[in-house]
Amino acid sequence: MAKETNKVTAELRTKFGKGAARKLRVLGYIPAVIYGHGTVPVHVSLPEHKIGLLLRKANAILELDIDGTKQLTLVKDVQKDPFLMIIEHIDLIVVVKGEKVQVDVNVHMDGESFPGTIADFDTKSLLLEVEATEIPERLTVSIEGLEEGAQIHAKDIVLPAGAELISDPDALVVYVHTPRGEDEEEVAAEAEAPAAAAE
Repeated sequence: MAKETNKVTAELRTKFGKGAARKLRVLGYIPAVIYGHGTVPVHVSLPEHKIGLLLRKANAILELDIDGTKQLTLVKDVQKDPFLMIIEHIDLIVVVKGEKVQVDVNVHMDGESFPGTIADFDTKSLLLEVEATEIPERLTVSIEGLEEGAQIHAKDIVLPAGAELISDPDALVVYVHTPRGEDEEEVAAEAEAPAAAAE
């Protein structure tokens, strides 16, 4: 399913530095920079509230309106304050409709494994090459009824049409196991203790 572009009005920035960025955030805007395709970096400000909503989706595509000029961009990096968790700056890369980009896409498990077992991630995302406007929100893999010892590798996951797997095809994504109880762990530890002492 194609990812819809999100239209956002951006304003050109002429003032830079921490002080200028702080003033922008007070006014409800986020500083951002657009680069790529050999273009000169363009510094803009984006409406904080709308961007916050759009960034809930990974690999967001933004269709910017910069003083009447349309520019399609992909969110490359979001810098947040580690304590306040507010967005401080956004890096955007220029994209052209039809061109392919490499992006990490999260994997989602659907269903439940065999009773008494647990399905865990070994890899939570896969690197794909896909058209910029066709980036999937997530990849879904079914674990319904899988028994202990079952493994799902990157190559086992169905990709959207036109997407190409860049990650190692043999990379382990999900594995199913039976959780060991505390008593079993204690027994194992006690069994290992004499051997360790003998050494």
